[in-house]
Amino acid sequence: MSFVETTEQKELRAAVAKLAQRYNYLDYALPKARAGEPLTELWHEAGELGFLGVNLPEEHGGGGAGIYELALVQEELAAQGAGLLLVVVSPAICGTIIAKYGTREQQTRWLPRLSDGSAKMAFAITEPDAGSNSHQITTTARRDGTEWLLNGQKVFISGVDQADAVLVVARTEDASTGKLKPALFIVPTDAANFTAQRMEMDIVEPDHQFTLFLDEVRLPAEALVGEEDAAIAQLFSGLNPERILGAAMAVGMGRYALDRAVEYAGTRQVWKTPIGAHQGIAHPLAQLKVELELAKLMMQKAAALYDSGDDANAAEAANMAKYAAAEASIGALDRAIQTHGGSGLSSDHGLGAMLGAARIARIAPVSREMVLNFVAQHSLGLPKSY
Repeated sequence: MSFVETTEQKELRAAVAKLAQRYNYLDYALPKARAGEPLTELWHEAGELGFLGVNLPEEHGGGGAGIYELALVQEELAAQGAGLLLVVVSPAICGTIIAKYGTREQQTRWLPRLSDGSAKMAFAITEPDAGSNSHQITTTARRDGTEWLLNGQKVFISGVDQADAVLVVARTEDASTGKLKPALFIVPTDAANFTAQRMEMDIVEPDHQFTLFLDEVRLPAEALVGEEDAAIAQLFSGLNPERILGAAMAVGMGRYALDRAVEYAGTRQVWKTPIGAHQGIAHPLAQLKVELELAKLMMQKAAALYDSGDDANAAEAANMAKYAAAEASIGALDRAIQTHGGSGLSSDHGLGAMLGAARIARIAPVSREMVLNFVAQHSLGLPKSY
Protein backbone atom coordinates (compact mmCIF):
# COMPACT_ATOMS: atom_id res chain seq x y z
CA MET A 1 0.00 0.00 0.00
CA SER A 2 1.04 3.58 -0.58
CA PHE A 3 1.01 6.17 2.17
CA VAL A 4 0.31 8.80 -0.47
CA GLU A 5 -3.30 9.00 -1.58
CA THR A 6 -4.10 9.20 -5.28
CA THR A 7 -5.38 12.36 -6.90
CA GLU A 8 -8.84 10.78 -7.06
CA GLN A 9 -8.80 9.96 -3.36
CA LYS A 10 -7.68 13.48 -2.46
CA GLU A 11 -10.42 14.95 -4.63
CA LEU A 12 -12.97 12.66 -2.98
CA ARG A 13 -11.83 13.82 0.48
CA ALA A 14 -12.18 17.46 -0.54
CA ALA A 15 -15.63 16.93 -2.05
CA VAL A 16 -16.96 15.06 0.99
CA ALA A 17 -15.48 17.64 3.37
CA LYS A 18 -17.17 20.42 1.40
CA LEU A 19 -20.52 18.66 1.69
CA ALA A 20 -20.04 17.94 5.40
CA GLN A 21 -19.23 21.57 6.14
CA ARG A 22 -22.75 22.48 5.01
CA TYR A 23 -24.21 19.77 7.24
CA ASN A 24 -21.92 20.44 10.18
CA TYR A 25 -22.35 19.39 13.79
CA LEU A 26 -23.57 22.52 15.54
CA ASP A 27 -25.86 23.80 12.78
CA TYR A 28 -27.33 20.52 11.55
CA ALA A 29 -26.24 17.19 13.02
CA LEU A 30 -26.54 18.04 16.73
CA PRO A 31 -29.99 19.68 16.48
CA LYS A 32 -31.18 16.65 14.49
CA ALA A 33 -29.75 14.29 17.09
CA ARG A 34 -31.37 16.18 19.97
CA ALA A 35 -34.69 15.98 18.14
CA GLY A 36 -34.18 12.24 17.59
CA GLU A 37 -34.31 12.71 13.82
CA PRO A 38 -32.07 10.97 11.25
CA LEU A 39 -29.72 12.97 9.03
CA THR A 40 -32.01 12.44 6.05
CA GLU A 41 -31.02 15.49 4.01
CA LEU A 42 -27.31 14.71 4.32
CA TRP A 43 -27.92 11.06 3.46
CA HIS A 44 -29.86 11.90 0.31
CA GLU A 45 -27.35 14.44 -0.96
CA ALA A 46 -24.41 12.14 -0.21
CA GLY A 47 -26.23 9.43 -2.18
CA GLU A 48 -26.91 11.70 -5.12
CA LEU A 49 -23.23 12.64 -5.23
CA GLY A 50 -22.21 8.98 -5.30
CA PHE A 51 -20.49 8.98 -1.92
CA LEU A 52 -22.60 6.26 -0.28
CA GLY A 53 -21.96 3.64 -2.94
CA VAL A 54 -18.36 4.45 -3.70
CA ASN A 55 -17.32 0.89 -2.70
CA LEU A 56 -20.01 -0.95 -4.67
CA PRO A 57 -19.64 -2.32 -8.24
CA GLU A 58 -19.99 0.09 -11.13
CA GLU A 59 -22.28 -2.30 -12.98
CA HIS A 60 -24.80 -1.82 -10.18
CA GLY A 61 -24.51 1.95 -9.91
CA GLY A 62 -21.63 2.11 -7.45
CA GLY A 63 -18.29 3.84 -7.70
CA GLY A 64 -16.25 0.68 -8.27
CA ALA A 65 -13.72 1.65 -5.60
CA GLY A 66 -13.16 -0.05 -2.26
CA ILE A 67 -13.64 0.03 1.48
CA TYR A 68 -10.68 2.44 1.64
CA GLU A 69 -12.72 5.05 -0.23
CA LEU A 70 -15.88 4.43 1.78
CA ALA A 71 -13.87 4.80 5.00
CA LEU A 72 -12.51 8.05 3.61
CA VAL A 73 -16.07 9.28 3.07
CA GLN A 74 -17.07 8.35 6.61
CA GLU A 75 -13.99 9.95 8.15
CA GLU A 76 -14.54 13.28 6.40
CA LEU A 77 -18.22 13.37 7.32
CA ALA A 78 -17.41 12.61 10.96
CA ALA A 79 -14.61 15.19 10.97
CA GLN A 80 -17.37 17.80 10.63
CA GLY A 81 -19.46 16.07 13.29
CA ALA A 82 -21.82 14.58 10.70
CA GLY A 83 -20.85 10.93 10.54
CA LEU A 84 -23.53 8.60 9.18
CA LEU A 85 -23.96 5.45 11.26
CA LEU A 86 -25.87 3.67 8.51
CA VAL A 87 -22.89 4.03 6.16
CA VAL A 88 -21.29 1.42 8.42
CA VAL A 89 -24.30 -0.83 7.98
CA SER A 90 -26.00 -0.34 4.63
CA PRO A 91 -23.23 -0.03 1.99
CA ALA A 92 -20.32 -1.37 4.07
CA ILE A 93 -21.79 -4.54 5.60
CA CYS A 94 -24.93 -5.34 3.61
CA GLY A 95 -23.77 -3.94 0.29
CA THR A 96 -20.46 -5.75 0.48
CA ILE A 97 -22.07 -9.09 1.35
CA ILE A 98 -24.69 -8.85 -1.39
CA ALA A 99 -22.09 -7.74 -3.97
CA LYS A 100 -19.88 -10.73 -3.12
CA TYR A 101 -22.41 -13.46 -2.39
CA GLY A 102 -25.89 -12.35 -3.42
CA THR A 103 -27.79 -13.80 -6.33
CA ARG A 104 -28.00 -11.82 -9.55
CA GLU A 105 -31.57 -10.88 -8.67
CA GLN A 106 -30.54 -9.67 -5.20
CA GLN A 107 -27.70 -7.63 -6.65
CA THR A 108 -29.92 -6.07 -9.32
CA ARG A 109 -32.67 -5.28 -6.82
CA TRP A 110 -30.61 -3.90 -3.95
CA LEU A 111 -27.19 -2.63 -5.01
CA PRO A 112 -28.28 0.31 -7.21
CA ARG A 113 -30.53 1.59 -4.42
CA LEU A 114 -27.93 1.04 -1.71
CA SER A 115 -25.47 2.90 -3.94
CA ASP A 116 -27.57 6.02 -4.42
CA GLY A 117 -29.05 5.93 -0.91
CA SER A 118 -32.65 5.52 -2.09
CA ALA A 119 -32.80 2.32 -0.01
CA LYS A 120 -31.25 1.40 3.32
CA MET A 121 -30.59 -2.00 4.81
CA ALA A 122 -29.97 -2.69 8.48
CA PHE A 123 -27.95 -5.62 9.83
CA ALA A 124 -29.02 -7.91 12.68
CA ILE A 125 -26.65 -10.28 14.42
CA THR A 126 -26.57 -9.36 18.15
CA GLU A 127 -28.89 -11.25 20.51
CA PRO A 128 -29.77 -10.80 24.20
CA ASP A 129 -28.20 -14.07 25.36
CA ALA A 130 -25.33 -14.31 22.88
CA GLY A 131 -23.59 -10.94 23.16
CA SER A 132 -20.12 -11.20 21.66
CA ASN A 133 -20.49 -14.96 21.19
CA SER A 134 -22.12 -15.03 17.77
CA HIS A 135 -21.74 -18.82 17.69
CA GLN A 136 -24.51 -18.96 20.30
CA ILE A 137 -27.20 -17.08 18.42
CA THR A 138 -30.56 -18.80 18.63
CA THR A 139 -32.51 -17.13 15.81
CA THR A 140 -33.39 -20.09 13.60
CA ALA A 141 -34.54 -20.56 10.04
CA ARG A 142 -36.31 -23.71 8.98
CA ARG A 143 -37.59 -24.77 5.61
CA ASP A 144 -41.29 -24.98 4.91
CA GLY A 145 -41.53 -26.30 1.40
CA THR A 146 -39.67 -23.82 -0.79
CA GLU A 147 -40.02 -21.07 1.81
CA TRP A 148 -38.29 -20.23 5.10
CA LEU A 149 -39.68 -19.51 8.56
CA LEU A 150 -37.57 -17.35 10.90
CA ASN A 151 -37.92 -17.22 14.67
CA GLY A 152 -35.83 -15.34 17.20
CA GLN A 153 -34.89 -12.04 18.79
CA LYS A 154 -32.20 -9.44 18.07
CA VAL A 155 -31.04 -6.41 20.10
CA PHE A 156 -29.15 -3.15 19.46
CA ILE A 157 -30.04 -3.13 15.78
CA SER A 158 -29.40 0.33 14.31
CA GLY A 159 -31.69 2.30 12.05
CA VAL A 160 -34.48 -0.22 11.52
CA ASP A 161 -37.01 2.62 11.35
CA GLN A 162 -35.13 4.00 8.34
CA ALA A 163 -34.50 0.68 6.61
CA ASP A 164 -36.37 -1.09 3.83
CA ALA A 165 -35.01 -4.45 4.92
CA VAL A 166 -32.78 -6.08 7.51
CA LEU A 167 -30.02 -8.57 6.72
CA VAL A 168 -30.64 -11.10 9.50
CA VAL A 169 -28.11 -13.64 10.72
CA ALA A 170 -30.00 -16.83 11.55
CA ARG A 171 -29.08 -20.50 11.90
CA THR A 172 -30.28 -23.48 9.91
CA GLU A 173 -30.09 -27.12 10.89
CA ASP A 174 -27.60 -29.30 9.04
CA ALA A 175 -29.63 -32.37 8.05
CA SER A 176 -26.60 -34.66 8.21
CA THR A 177 -25.31 -33.63 11.67
CA GLY A 178 -28.27 -31.95 13.35
CA LYS A 179 -26.02 -29.01 14.22
CA LEU A 180 -26.99 -25.42 13.58
CA LYS A 181 -25.02 -23.34 11.09
CA PRO A 182 -25.31 -19.63 10.23
CA ALA A 183 -27.19 -18.32 7.21
CA LEU A 184 -28.14 -14.83 6.06
CA PHE A 185 -31.62 -13.66 5.05
CA ILE A 186 -32.98 -10.41 3.64
CA VAL A 187 -36.08 -9.60 5.71
CA PRO A 188 -38.32 -6.70 4.59
CA THR A 189 -39.17 -4.44 7.51
CA ASP A 190 -42.86 -4.67 6.60
CA ALA A 191 -42.87 -8.48 6.71
CA ALA A 192 -45.70 -10.10 8.64
CA ASN A 193 -44.78 -11.13 12.22
CA PHE A 194 -41.66 -8.93 12.15
CA THR A 195 -41.74 -6.43 15.03
CA ALA A 196 -39.24 -3.67 15.81
CA GLN A 197 -39.33 -2.11 19.27
CA ARG A 198 -37.28 1.03 19.89
CA MET A 199 -34.79 0.85 22.76
CA GLU A 200 -34.39 3.83 25.08
CA MET A 201 -30.74 4.94 25.11
CA ASP A 202 -28.97 7.65 27.16
CA ILE A 203 -27.07 8.81 24.09
CA VAL A 204 -27.71 11.86 21.91
CA GLU A 205 -27.76 10.26 18.47
CA PRO A 206 -29.82 10.77 15.31
CA ASP A 207 -30.14 7.00 14.76
CA HIS A 208 -32.19 4.74 17.04
CA GLN A 209 -31.54 1.24 18.33
CA PHE A 210 -34.13 -1.52 18.20
CA THR A 211 -35.04 -4.91 19.57
CA LEU A 212 -36.38 -7.18 16.84
CA PHE A 213 -38.89 -9.98 17.32
CA LEU A 214 -39.27 -12.58 14.56
CA ASP A 215 -42.24 -14.88 15.16
CA GLU A 216 -42.70 -17.31 12.27
CA VAL A 217 -41.63 -14.70 9.71
CA ARG A 218 -42.26 -16.33 6.34
CA LEU A 219 -39.76 -15.61 3.57
CA PRO A 220 -39.48 -16.79 -0.02
CA ALA A 221 -36.58 -19.01 -1.06
CA GLU A 222 -34.84 -16.06 -2.70
CA ALA A 223 -34.50 -14.28 0.66
CA LEU A 224 -31.49 -16.49 1.45
CA VAL A 225 -28.26 -14.68 0.56
CA GLY A 226 -25.82 -16.90 -1.33
CA GLU A 227 -25.35 -20.47 -0.19
CA GLU A 228 -26.21 -21.78 3.26
CA ASP A 229 -22.74 -23.25 3.70
CA ALA A 230 -21.01 -19.97 2.81
CA ALA A 231 -22.48 -18.00 5.69
CA ILE A 232 -19.28 -17.87 7.79
CA ALA A 233 -17.32 -16.46 4.87
CA GLN A 234 -20.19 -14.07 4.13
CA LEU A 235 -20.24 -12.84 7.71
CA PHE A 236 -16.54 -12.05 7.81
CA SER A 237 -16.68 -10.32 4.45
CA GLY A 238 -19.06 -7.86 6.11
CA LEU A 239 -17.68 -7.70 9.66
CA ASN A 240 -14.19 -6.53 8.70
CA PRO A 241 -15.60 -3.53 6.75
CA GLU A 242 -17.81 -2.83 9.77
CA ARG A 243 -14.73 -2.50 11.99
CA ILE A 244 -12.93 -0.36 9.43
CA LEU A 245 -15.88 2.00 8.97
CA GLY A 246 -16.36 2.16 12.73
CA ALA A 247 -12.72 3.18 13.05
CA ALA A 248 -13.19 5.81 10.35
CA MET A 249 -16.13 7.33 12.21
CA ALA A 250 -14.16 7.37 15.47
CA VAL A 251 -11.12 8.96 13.81
CA GLY A 252 -13.35 11.62 12.29
CA MET A 253 -14.98 12.44 15.64
CA GLY A 254 -11.54 12.63 17.21
CA ARG A 255 -10.44 15.06 14.52
CA TYR A 256 -13.53 17.19 15.14
CA ALA A 257 -12.87 17.31 18.89
CA LEU A 258 -9.19 18.10 18.46
CA ASP A 259 -9.96 20.90 15.99
CA ARG A 260 -12.39 22.48 18.45
CA ALA A 261 -9.86 22.19 21.30
CA VAL A 262 -7.05 23.70 19.26
CA GLU A 263 -9.29 26.51 18.04
CA TYR A 264 -10.31 27.35 21.60
CA ALA A 265 -6.81 27.02 23.05
CA GLY A 266 -5.44 29.32 20.39
CA THR A 267 -7.87 32.14 21.14
CA ARG A 268 -8.85 31.81 24.80
CA GLN A 269 -6.74 34.21 26.89
CA VAL A 270 -6.90 34.30 30.68
CA TRP A 271 -3.57 35.90 31.54
CA LYS A 272 -1.11 37.36 29.04
CA THR A 273 -1.11 34.66 26.37
CA PRO A 274 -3.60 32.21 24.86
CA ILE A 275 -3.95 29.09 27.02
CA GLY A 276 -2.55 27.01 24.17
CA ALA A 277 0.87 28.54 24.85
CA HIS A 278 1.05 26.56 28.10
CA GLN A 279 2.50 23.06 27.88
CA GLY A 280 -0.15 21.75 30.24
CA ILE A 281 -2.68 22.50 27.50
CA ALA A 282 -0.53 22.06 24.39
CA HIS A 283 1.17 18.73 25.14
CA PRO A 284 -1.99 16.66 25.69
CA LEU A 285 -3.38 18.04 22.43
CA ALA A 286 -0.15 17.24 20.61
CA GLN A 287 -0.22 13.71 22.03
CA LEU A 288 -3.78 13.23 20.80
CA LYS A 289 -2.74 14.37 17.32
CA VAL A 290 -0.12 11.61 17.32
CA GLU A 291 -2.60 9.00 18.55
CA LEU A 292 -5.25 9.95 15.99
CA GLU A 293 -2.75 9.80 13.13
CA LEU A 294 -1.56 6.37 14.28
CA ALA A 295 -5.14 5.09 14.46
CA LYS A 296 -5.84 6.51 11.02
CA LEU A 297 -2.79 4.74 9.59
CA MET A 298 -3.97 1.40 10.97
CA MET A 299 -7.43 2.05 9.57
CA GLN A 300 -5.94 2.76 6.14
CA LYS A 301 -3.78 -0.35 6.37
CA ALA A 302 -6.81 -2.47 7.24
CA ALA A 303 -8.79 -1.03 4.33
CA ALA A 304 -5.92 -1.56 1.88
CA LEU A 305 -5.47 -5.16 3.03
CA TYR A 306 -9.19 -5.85 2.76
CA ASP A 307 -9.43 -4.34 -0.72
CA SER A 308 -6.45 -6.43 -1.83
CA GLY A 309 -8.22 -9.62 -0.75
CA ASP A 310 -5.90 -10.38 2.18
CA ASP A 311 -8.72 -11.26 4.57
CA ALA A 312 -6.58 -12.84 7.30
CA ASN A 313 -4.30 -9.85 7.76
CA ALA A 314 -7.19 -7.46 7.20
CA ALA A 315 -8.98 -8.98 10.20
CA GLU A 316 -6.03 -8.31 12.49
CA ALA A 317 -5.59 -4.76 11.21
CA ALA A 318 -9.33 -4.00 11.31
CA ASN A 319 -9.57 -5.05 14.95
CA MET A 320 -6.48 -3.03 15.87
CA ALA A 321 -7.79 0.00 13.96
CA LYS A 322 -11.14 -0.16 15.74
CA TYR A 323 -9.40 -0.40 19.12
CA ALA A 324 -6.93 2.43 18.47
CA ALA A 325 -9.51 4.75 16.91
CA ALA A 326 -11.94 4.30 19.80
CA GLU A 327 -9.30 5.12 22.40
CA ALA A 328 -8.00 8.14 20.48
CA SER A 329 -11.49 9.46 19.80
CA ILE A 330 -12.65 9.20 23.41
CA GLY A 331 -9.38 10.77 24.55
CA ALA A 332 -9.81 13.65 22.12
CA LEU A 333 -13.37 14.40 23.26
CA ASP A 334 -12.41 14.24 26.92
CA ARG A 335 -9.43 16.54 26.37
CA ALA A 336 -11.47 18.95 24.25
CA ILE A 337 -13.96 19.26 27.11
CA GLN A 338 -11.13 19.81 29.60
CA THR A 339 -9.53 22.43 27.36
CA HIS A 340 -12.78 24.38 27.25
CA GLY A 341 -13.16 24.21 31.03
CA GLY A 342 -16.75 24.66 32.17
CA SER A 343 -17.77 25.67 28.66
CA GLY A 344 -16.87 22.20 27.48
CA LEU A 345 -20.04 20.82 29.06
CA SER A 346 -22.32 23.56 27.79
CA SER A 347 -24.96 22.82 25.18
CA ASP A 348 -23.48 25.53 22.97
CA HIS A 349 -20.47 23.36 22.14
CA GLY A 350 -22.11 19.93 22.18
CA LEU A 351 -18.89 18.18 23.17
CA GLY A 352 -20.51 16.32 26.05
CA ALA A 353 -23.12 14.89 23.70
CA MET A 354 -20.45 13.80 21.25
CA LEU A 355 -18.43 12.16 24.03
CA GLY A 356 -21.37 9.86 24.70
CA ALA A 357 -21.54 8.96 21.01
CA ALA A 358 -17.78 8.40 20.81
CA ARG A 359 -17.98 6.09 23.82
CA ILE A 360 -19.95 3.61 21.70
CA ALA A 361 -16.77 2.79 19.79
CA ARG A 362 -15.30 1.00 22.81
CA ILE A 363 -18.26 -1.38 22.78
CA ALA A 364 -19.48 -1.71 19.21
CA PRO A 365 -19.19 -3.37 16.81
CA VAL A 366 -16.89 -5.43 19.03
CA SER A 367 -15.74 -4.61 22.55
CA ARG A 368 -12.17 -3.59 23.31
CA GLU A 369 -11.82 -6.71 25.48
CA MET A 370 -12.75 -9.00 22.59
CA VAL A 371 -10.27 -7.16 20.37
CA LEU A 372 -7.56 -7.84 22.94
CA ASN A 373 -8.65 -11.49 23.06
CA PHE A 374 -8.29 -11.64 19.28
CA VAL A 375 -4.84 -10.06 19.31
CA ALA A 376 -3.64 -12.27 22.16
CA GLN A 377 -4.80 -15.44 20.43
CA HIS A 378 -4.27 -14.76 16.73
CA SER A 379 -1.42 -12.22 16.72
CA LEU A 380 0.58 -13.42 19.72
CA GLY A 381 -0.30 -17.11 19.61
CA LEU A 382 -1.37 -17.24 23.25
CA PRO A 383 -3.89 -19.86 24.46
CA LYS A 384 -7.54 -19.01 23.96
CA SER A 385 -8.90 -17.50 27.18
CA TYR A 386 -12.64 -17.84 26.68
